[in-house]
Amino acid sequence: MSLFPEDILSAAQTIIRDFTAAELMISTAESCTGGLISGALTEISGSSAVVDRGFVTYTNRAKIELLGVQEATLLRFGAVSEETARQMVHGALFRSRADIAVAVTGIAGPGGGSAGKPVGLVHLAAKSRSGMLIHQKMFYGDIGRSEVRLATVRTALEMVRSLLAG
Repeated sequence: MSLFPEDILSAAQTIIRDFTAAELMISTAESCTGGLISGALTEISGSSAVVDRGFVTYTNRAKIELLGVQEATLLRFGAVSEETARQMVHGALFRSRADIAVAVTGIAGPGGGSAGKPVGLVHLAAKSRSGMLIHQKMFYGDIGRSEVRLATVRTALEMVRSLLAG
């Protein structure tokens, strides 16, 4: 029995298989998911050959200290923004041995939302060492904290697969 739904396990298994075959490593930088992306990947046997490290940077201070997110970025755009997600993924990539990194920052709810940044808003970024970068802004809606987090994991894994496919 797994902690994760079958579709997430299947996506994680595909990533582990494809990264293993290509001899690539991955790192994660997670805020609103609190390590669930790394958790899904490491649920798969053999993941230690692929998963280099995961950064859980729930606070702004952690984003600054562990990932090198600029304080000015957080002050100007906020933690839940494209700019922060891009800096998070850059930090995860270059503070690890990973070939590809993925980062997420959002508002899972039930509180914490505002008119400009509602519950269910998540910014995701995936980046490769070759410089390819994907950003997605998702509005999952106020579907419940667990569902926002799981939806974010699904999207993040899809982005990693897209980036690997090139």
